[in-house]
Amino acid sequence: MEIKKIGVIGAGQMGNGIAHVLAVAGYDVVLNDISQDQLDASFALIESNLERQVARDKLSSDARDAALSRVQTTLDIAQVGQSDLVIEAATEKEDVKVKIFANLLPHLQPHTILTSNTSSISITRLASGTDRPEKFMGFHFMNPVPIMQLVELIRGIATDEETYRACLAVVEKLGKTAASAEDFPGFIVNRILMPMINEAVYTLYEGVGSVASIDSSLKLGANHPMGPLELADFIGLDTCLAIMNVLHDGLADTKYRPCPLLTKYVEAGWLGRKTERGFYDYRGETPVPTR
Repeated sequence: MEIKKIGVIGAGQMGNGIAHVLAVAGYDVVLNDISQDQLDASFALIESNLERQVARDKLSSDARDAALSRVQTTLDIAQVGQSDLVIEAATEKEDVKVKIFANLLPHLQPHTILTSNTSSISITRLASGTDRPEKFMGFHFMNPVPIMQLVELIRGIATDEETYRACLAVVEKLGKTAASAEDFPGFIVNRILMPMINEAVYTLYEGVGSVASIDSSLKLGANHPMGPLELADFIGLDTCLAIMNVLHDGLADTKYRPCPLLTKYVEAGWLGRKTERGFYDYRGETPVPTR
């Protein structure tokens, strides 16, 4: 099946990045959200990021204009149902995702493929609540989407080969690389990455090192481009905690127990860059460690 039109549900950080790369690759995109303000902000950000690519000679002006013309925003989820492929990119809460798919089902075409950008939630479980588990899979982009080259493709227990091949073709058209993952909590990237971040928070919690020393150690000692606490702030501490809880609940191993300090930061509403405070305070000219 040739995919031409793609619906993206959720116009947040991930959704706008996904819509951006799809439009540049030549797909018609329907971007949906429950907030008109969020849709307007997302479209403006796509426009700004495309302009930055033009300024850096990574995109022509004509290609920018063509990409923008392919992005349609809507509050009406029924319009998303007319797509060949749907990528759900809402918040990392299973009940929210289940409700979205339930609302979408009556409007789908028979051939529409459903996917979720979830970073850890069971694809098999999400698929089982739809009328097409064989046409459902995980389509996990990395953040920031326009820059990161990897996409995890996760088959649920019922996902058929045709669905996998269609999604793989989209990844290849985007110029990205697909990694096939089995449907276990956290898949590949977050199964490895989140326990590392959680361990960094434990290292801070136990007083082994400060925020600055922990991040410097991993940047200079392991050649990581970002320290683990800086990366946690970038991802969002609420997202990190949600993924650790999925790992802990799904694998029933105490090594995945979320650090109490991570929980405390989330309870405080210090979620990282998006709230201007996390392991760093971003309200000044330069980020300052909060511990």
